[in-house]
Amino acid sequence: MDTGKELLFFFSALGVFNGIILGVYFFFFTKKKYLTNYFLGALLFALSIRIGKSVFVYFDSALPKMYLQFGLTACFFIGPCLYYFLKSAIEEINIMPKSWKFTLLFWAILIINIGVIFPYEHYPKLWGGYFIRIIYLQWFVYIVFSGFAIKDILVKIISRRHKATPAETWFGMLFLGNFLLFLFYFLSIMGAPGATYISGAVVFSFILYLIISILLYRKKTDDLFLLNNQKYSGKKIDSAEAAILSEKLENVMNAKSLYKNPNLSLQDLSQELNISSHQLSQFLNNNLNKNFTSFVNEFRINEACKIITSNDKFTLEAVGYDVGFNSKSTFFSAFKKHTGTTPLNYQLQALQV
Repeated sequence: MDTGKELLFFFSALGVFNGIILGVYFFFFTKKKYLTNYFLGALLFALSIRIGKSVFVYFDSALPKMYLQFGLTACFFIGPCLYYFLKSAIEEINIMPKSWKFTLLFWAILIINIGVIFPYEHYPKLWGGYFIRIIYLQWFVYIVFSGFAIKDILVKIISRRHKATPAETWFGMLFLGNFLLFLFYFLSIMGAPGATYISGAVVFSFILYLIISILLYRKKTDDLFLLNNQKYSGKKIDSAEAAILSEKLENVMNAKSLYKNPNLSLQDLSQELNISSHQLSQFLNNNLNKNFTSFVNEFRINEACKIITSNDKFTLEAVGYDVGFNSKSTFFSAFKKHTGTTPLNYQLQALQV
């Protein structure tokens, strides 16, 4: 291996290593635990495995076929993680909806079963001819979905008619970086002149060093995960409009019991009010000093308190599911946060009255 190839291998392999380290950071060490953090961490893990496979196979084509299968399997999760990463930021979703869990579980069961039934080692033509095309098609579809999810941000960045916020620039660059990565791999598969797998590894390393630079030199990074909050930071809706919106919000939440929907999102609620999700986010954060999750959980906890004090036939876990929580632990945690006590203690106090 000559000096040029050695430097290329070092740069690419270092990118893979840094990707794994950053994935661990976003999973376990960020100060505020946003759902976007976890999806970004998962995205970096999937990308690191995929890039790692490309790097090592490019420089040593005699590696076992298992590495090829492992890399392509990880590739199956890049698209979903990118899409849910952007979606959770735009709609301020901090509790993973069941539909997302089922989708990820479906992809996992599908690709693992295919890998067990048709291992790459025994079916190289099947993987190289059909499976890889299906995997890249799935990745492309999720990139298209992701593009539609942040189309307004991309237009702002490209047109430059309005100055993009740091958060908007951050999300836009991450999307564009992933799109370029897909493009290089796709061109390589299609046999385009000058396109090789190692080009994707170089692009990935560039994306990582961009992320690292932001984390090292930016004093405040939490705002990069608060896409809607950033846009309206500190700006309150005037009191007259806020009073009308507050009444409409209270009425629609109670009349339709929207809080009982465990998958209720900021966008869903804003559509009920015929306002933009940005306006609703502005009102909740700056006028009520609450994020979307806390606001909805207040309605759920108030309803749970009514059920607990009026009916002792339901288990506490059943009450949590009935009012809109999608897990026992989330219900208990939110209940204690809003009431200062646990559901069991609240029930015992209610029985003594």
